[in-house]
Amino acid sequence: MERRVRIAAIVLVVAWFLLPGLRGYIPPWIVFVVFAALELQFLAVGWRDRGAPSSPRGRAPQAVDVEELGGAGWRRPVLAHIDGFEVWLPRGEPAPPRERPAAGRRRLRRVEGLVALAALAVALLVLVPDRGWSSLDEAEQSRTGARLSAEAGRIAGHTARVHCDAEGKAVGVVQHADGLAEVGGRDAFLTPEICFRLHRLAFDGDEGSFGQTARAIAVLAHEAWHLRGERDEGVVNCYAFQSGVELGRRLGLSEATAARMMRQQLAENATFARSAPAYLVPGACHDGGSLDLDPKSSRFP
Repeated sequence: MERRVRIAAIVLVVAWFLLPGLRGYIPPWIVFVVFAALELQFLAVGWRDRGAPSSPRGRAPQAVDVEELGGAGWRRPVLAHIDGFEVWLPRGEPAPPRERPAAGRRRLRRVEGLVALAALAVALLVLVPDRGWSSLDEAEQSRTGARLSAEAGRIAGHTARVHCDAEGKAVGVVQHADGLAEVGGRDAFLTPEICFRLHRLAFDGDEGSFGQTARAIAVLAHEAWHLRGERDEGVVNCYAFQSGVELGRRLGLSEATAARMMRQQLAENATFARSAPAYLVPGACHDGGSLDLDPKSSRFP
């Protein structure tokens, strides 16, 4: 059972990274817990067996050794002391034959592993529904695109077109970007994951993971500010975190929740900006600072 659980856990972790639909169905913390449990299990086994002998000296041959090296033809070993060493010698009565050979057990274990993998693969690929952007029909995708375009246009101050780039030509893993927009233009591109998270929020009332939803709102607001004409990435981030509060409210969040999400994005900005310094918000990005969009309010963002 331990072996089967380990196989299933490893396949689950790998599948979560490879299947977008599974990422939308299973929160990332569950995968992290599974992966951590695997590592802890390896550590516990190593700690438990730390006192086990590292060599066969002084240890009786196992049944599988007897079967592989002669089976019933071997005699039961006895322990002898030779030159200060403990040695097992094949003396005594013949060992009785076993009903199932070791090779049969090994084949059974392989079959068990294959069956576990096949069952999990069927569950992941067939039974688990595709809850990603591709699971939406064309009408729902168009409806989402129109809603996101309208929201981006409100921030940009002019007509905007938000494209959910399912083919990954403009944004995605290869481009290392969740969003892209023409500075001062009308077209913006979002990854399917961002679009789907915003779709679930706007049309299904699903707030989803706090961090994922916060990130999706911040990305849409960020690209909308580029459409408005702002080029500096750090300044755009500062404006996006502020506009994201109202944007999140319009998409279905409470004002308090939307504000907490944007405060989280602002707090994590310095960490994310370590790999991309251009996205670090300027020092004036604070309540009452020169980048405060609503200096009369004490709330920021």
